[in-house]
Amino acid sequence: MQSTSIVIGASGALASACINAIEALDDGSQIIAISRRKLSSTAHADVRYWQCDNSEPAIDECVNDLKEIGGHIDRVIICNGRLHDDGIKPEKRLEDIKADALFSIMQSNALTPLLWIKALTPLLKSSLPCVMAVFSARIGSISDNHLGGWYSYRMSKAALNMGIRTAAIEYGRRARNVRLIAFHPGTTDSPLSRPFQASVPEGKLFSPAFVAESLIALMQDTASSLDHSAAEATFIDWEHKTIPW
Repeated sequence: MQSTSIVIGASGALASACINAIEALDDGSQIIAISRRKLSSTAHADVRYWQCDNSEPAIDECVNDLKEIGGHIDRVIICNGRLHDDGIKPEKRLEDIKADALFSIMQSNALTPLLWIKALTPLLKSSLPCVMAVFSARIGSISDNHLGGWYSYRMSKAALNMGIRTAAIEYGRRARNVRLIAFHPGTTDSPLSRPFQASVPEGKLFSPAFVAESLIALMQDTASSLDHSAAEATFIDWEHKTIPW
């Protein structure tokens, strides 16, 4: 049975690096990359690129198309996320909070990944292992918050983490072959982090390739140790160290 890897939010630097890392495994897995905007297949000729606007009906339609492919989904990577945008930037103090911006960040960082997790659930049930990794951030750890600020981003990642933990509990009843990972990539050299890189300590700005290779290795280790007993989600970083929720 052919295995399938799915990369969602595939237009970013980290997503592209994850596709490269999966291809490097050369394990015969077909790769489906899904993004809001249409992507060229020139960089990855063997990857199937699908477009989805991340609305609930579009996600459901996309998952219905996945059903037609058949095979076994053994790897899902959800890369959706936003820190800043035109008119949106991290808040330094309470007075910087704007409702529209906060709701928009929540939509991108918490709701969209959860809608994908929900829609994919029927396709993931199997006797074979499946590992789903969602890009989170250490800043979403409630117990690790010592600096304050960045309200929208912190709240959205904390909400995402709660969604992942809650989904993992349900998967423990419905799809014991699935393991969920909230993955903190560290500060990666990408457009998302570029405005804030000046304050990154030396040696702590990582290439997308480095982060992707770490994630794929983590997912493989997780799959090989899966025993089909109910398990909680893990919140873990690029060094494969656990982060407190």
